[in-house]
Amino acid sequence: MIQRGDAIDYKQGRGAKLPISFEPESMENNRRKFLKSLAGLSGLAASAVPNIVAARVSSGATVRDIRLSKKNGYLRLVFDLDGIAEHSIFTLHGPERVVLDLKKVSMPHGMVDQIQANSLIRSIRSGVRNDKDLRVVFDLSKTVTPRSFLLAPSGKSGHRLVIDLHDNKKSSARTNRSQKRDVIIAIDAGHGGRDPGATGRSGTHEKTVTLQIAKRLEGYINKQKGMKAVLIRKNDRFMRLRERIRKARDNHADLMISLHADSFPDPRARGSSIYALSVDGASSETARLLAEKENAADLLFGDVSLAVEDQMVKEVLFDLSLTGTIESSLDIGSEILGQIKSVNRVHKKKVQQAGFAVLKAPNIPSVLLETAFISNPREEKNLRSAAHQKKVAKAITRGVGKYFVRKAPPGTWLASSNSEYSVNSGDDLKTIAANHKVSEKDLRARNALYADNLMAGQVLKIPVS
Repeated sequence: MIQRGDAIDYKQGRGAKLPISFEPESMENNRRKFLKSLAGLSGLAASAVPNIVAARVSSGATVRDIRLSKKNGYLRLVFDLDGIAEHSIFTLHGPERVVLDLKKVSMPHGMVDQIQANSLIRSIRSGVRNDKDLRVVFDLSKTVTPRSFLLAPSGKSGHRLVIDLHDNKKSSARTNRSQKRDVIIAIDAGHGGRDPGATGRSGTHEKTVTLQIAKRLEGYINKQKGMKAVLIRKNDRFMRLRERIRKARDNHADLMISLHADSFPDPRARGSSIYALSVDGASSETARLLAEKENAADLLFGDVSLAVEDQMVKEVLFDLSLTGTIESSLDIGSEILGQIKSVNRVHKKKVQQAGFAVLKAPNIPSVLLETAFISNPREEKNLRSAAHQKKVAKAITRGVGKYFVRKAPPGTWLASSNSEYSVNSGDDLKTIAANHKVSEKDLRARNALYADNLMAGQVLKIPVS
C-alpha cells in the first residue's frame, strides 16, 4: 500500500511525507485518459458489471460469419458478431464434444456448414434453445481443452467471440482421466524490494507480511488435490505491475490473487476488503483512492508507458476479455470474503471494484485482498503473527476451493467426476469414499469439504481416480 501522500526514498526504501500533489497533474490527466481509452477499446463503458450485463442481455446479437484457422497446437474458431454476446462453453465425453451456448444470439441457417471437417472437428451442429438462445455443438475426434474470450471492435473488425480448441495430449493417453490438469492459482505478494508498501507504527512493512502470507497460502493450496499454486514474487524484489501480469499469464494461471495490507491515516480503521477490476472508475470513493495508491508504484518507478502505440499496451488492450473476467472475479471474491469473515472483521461487506493495474490480467480472473489495516496497531500485530497468517491463508484456500468446485475450467481434475452421490442420513465421508473406491482426501478436495458434517440430500461429486 502506497499512501497518496507518501513518496519513496530510493536509497533507503522508506516513506517520507511530501505534499499530496507529488504526482504531476499532466501525468495524472494522461493516466486517466489512458484508462478511459482502455474502457472504450474493451467495449465496456459501464462502471459496474451489473450494468454491463443488463446492457448485454437487453438486445440480441447475430452471428455474421465463422472463421477457422490452425495454430501451433490448437484450432481457432472466430465467430463474427454484430453485438456483445454472453456465452458459456463446456465439454462432453463419449463421444467427445464441445458445446457452446450463446444467450439471445441467432445465426443464419446452414452457416456452420461452411466449416469443413478436419482431423479434429468431425462435424458442427447448431440449434435454437429456449426460443431465443443458440447452441453450437462441435463433434470431435479427440479430447480438447477449450478456451474462449471476447474481442471488442477494432478497425474494420466488429465484436468477435474466439474459441480455441487445444489438443490435450500427443498420444492416445490423452483420454486417460488421470491426466487431467490442475487449476493454476497465481499468488502475488504485493510490493517488494525498493517499494515497501505501507508501514505500520511498529515498523512492519507491507511487502514483508504479504510475502509471508503468500508462501503460507502456496503451501495450503498445493496440499489440495487438483490445485497448484505459483508464486509471482518469491523473495524481496521489486516487480513492475505488468511484469506480475505477464508471469501469471506465462504460467497459464486460472486465477490471480494479489495480497496487500491496507493503510489509513486514522489508526482506528480496521478490517479486510476484496477488490475486483472496474474498468471505468471505481464502485466507491474509497476504492478509487486505494487504486491510485496501488498504481502509484508504477508512476514512481517509471513502469507504464501511457502511449497507446506501446506494443505491450496494445496486447493488453486487445486481448482483454473483461466482461467474463470481471464477473468471475466478483464471484471468486465473494467466496473468499465469506471465508475471511471467520478470521477477521470485514471492512467492506461486498466485493469492491477499482482500477488496480495488477488486476488487468488478460483472461485471468483476478482479485486483490487487503488482508487488514497495517496502520491499525492491533491488526499490525496480527499481520506479524504466524498463527494469524495461517488462518488467513487457510480462509483464502477454502474460498478458492469452493469457487472451483462450482466453476473449474474444462479439462481440469476439479471439473471432472465419475458420478454424483446424494447423501443419506447417517452417511459419513469415509464410508462414501470406500463405497466408490476413491480416497477420502480426493473426495474432500473435489467437493471443497473442510469439515466432517454432511447434510441429507447434499449432492457430492465422485472424483476420477
